[in-house]
Amino acid sequence: MSELKELNNIKYRIAVASGKGGVGKSTVAANLALAYASEGLKVALLDADIYGPSIPILFGLEKEKPEMTSIDGKEVFLPINKFGVKILSIGFFINPDQSLIWRGPAASSILSRMINDTLWGDIDVMVIDFPPGTGDIPITLVNEAKPSTAIIVTTPQKLSVSDAQKSGLMFMHEQINVPIYGIVENMSWFTPTNHPEDRYYIFGKGGGQALACSMGTKLVAQIPIAQGLAGAADEGKLINYEQNEITLPLFRKLASEIFGSLDK
Repeated sequence: MSELKELNNIKYRIAVASGKGGVGKSTVAANLALAYASEGLKVALLDADIYGPSIPILFGLEKEKPEMTSIDGKEVFLPINKFGVKILSIGFFINPDQSLIWRGPAASSILSRMINDTLWGDIDVMVIDFPPGTGDIPITLVNEAKPSTAIIVTTPQKLSVSDAQKSGLMFMHEQINVPIYGIVENMSWFTPTNHPEDRYYIFGKGGGQALACSMGTKLVAQIPIAQGLAGAADEGKLINYEQNEITLPLFRKLASEIFGSLDK
């Protein structure tokens, strides 16, 4: 099984990135994957955030370990399938009770194996949860995974916007040149379940639009904080997002629009 063959089996790869942690990047990535799976697409989710892998928690897979098989004498990973999504996370290979201390070469090596030594099969779309920042690890990941497009996740706060811009500029760099589909503003406002028409701008407003304008791209989604969903995610019940009337149409619309821009 060659690296090129496995990558060619993945039709589109969407990078979900941010400038800093804590903005809900992994939640956005996971919900995009769920949205694609709900449409009957063959979906993979690669959690490459080596400093804070969240996908195992979101999907209730904290105690799971991927199985391995041998193909032509080569040991390869078998991704874990849940909710119709093939999942592989750096979190499956570490002790959650220990701090993560990675040097560049070691981190790059394990990420390369996760991409190239995994039996993904035929995949319509792979969502890649990128590590935050603009260091050598995200750059190596771009070169290995070859994203078709990227979305940048921020909150409305000025600090988050400033860091997210750096991440966006990395993808736009001439030596990387990954097209940015747009900006996703997460935690845009808080909406109580019993009052879906109410909006409380806890983290300010306008940051996502300002970032989109400064980078010459567009604000493609504003995702509110919906009551009860943070707890559901912590409990590994991310599928509850698929049943939430506030967030469900937003993520499905975003997923459809991204895929439509690629499938032309």
